[in-house]
Amino acid sequence: MFDVLTIGSATRDVFIKSGDFHIDPDHHVLGGRGLVMPLGAKISIEKIVFTTGGGSTNTAATFSRQGFKTGIICMVGNDVSGQAVLEEMREEGINTGFVKKNKDIGTAYSVLLHPAGGERTVLVYRGASEYLRFKDIPLGKIKTSWLYISSVGGHFELLRPIILFAKRNNIHIAYNPGAKELRQRRKLIPLLKYADILIVNRDEAAVITGVSFQDHKKIFRVWDEMSPGMNVMTDAKNGVMVSDGRFLYSAGIYKERAVIDRTGAGDAFGSGFVSGIMRKMPRSGNILTDLSEKDIEYAIRLGSANATAKVEGIGPKFGLLTRKEFERGKRWRKFPIIVSKI
Repeated sequence: MFDVLTIGSATRDVFIKSGDFHIDPDHHVLGGRGLVMPLGAKISIEKIVFTTGGGSTNTAATFSRQGFKTGIICMVGNDVSGQAVLEEMREEGINTGFVKKNKDIGTAYSVLLHPAGGERTVLVYRGASEYLRFKDIPLGKIKTSWLYISSVGGHFELLRPIILFAKRNNIHIAYNPGAKELRQRRKLIPLLKYADILIVNRDEAAVITGVSFQDHKKIFRVWDEMSPGMNVMTDAKNGVMVSDGRFLYSAGIYKERAVIDRTGAGDAFGSGFVSGIMRKMPRSGNILTDLSEKDIEYAIRLGSANATAKVEGIGPKFGLLTRKEFERGKRWRKFPIIVSKI
């Protein structure tokens, strides 16, 4: 019996940092800024770091470090990169028995180019992660209290049946949809009513609700009707807002010692927040009736602390907190949270 199984992508990542990478204005690209390097030149690399990434592995690492019995459901290639993913998961104490190997498609791979300042440009090969299907999941062996679902590459033929399976079997669902699911709004909206916890950023919440991202109160009023569980909206440096249908919890962010790399910060917050909810809620409890304000505030602090610790180093699993590090760390104790009626 698992406490939580995570579902989503699994990648092999390489982080490349160089002082010869520059950010310059560029009207040709979205956002108006481009990563620039001299064409035809040899560029010196200051640091190179190999790690693993993807929503399923990043979130699983947090859950395991927090002391939960954790497994991952994902697909990798039958290659060196896939083996590296499996080895790192086992080192984290994560069960890999549900990982499917694809003999024909390589493991997903990302190359992350880092200039100074914590931003990065990511070159992505989606690989085997995009080929996980519902038939690849051995439903008869799934015994868990929670499923944490991250991006499934827009494959609703995987997403829909796994969500319905979870609800039929009284498994709690935490869901952090990816861009490809959000682009298929008509398919996504009917599934949101099944989520116990739904986690998106502010822009994504506006897309889901059809409300201007500037009107957060209206966003939550519409959102709570669509998704009657607990709704979590992250807002980068502005922090986070959480609705339990009755109250709105608003918090900023912890002060960062340094911002080295933001890769995986969203996964760190989401899995940290859900870890807090799992810890405070009875195994067969109701997320909206069996949690106090203090319980939800604990989860917000844990998610925020986990994300802050992560951005202070390179890689999506850098700094992810153990339960002991969070609960005994003086740094994470003071965190103002405002609670108001919706």
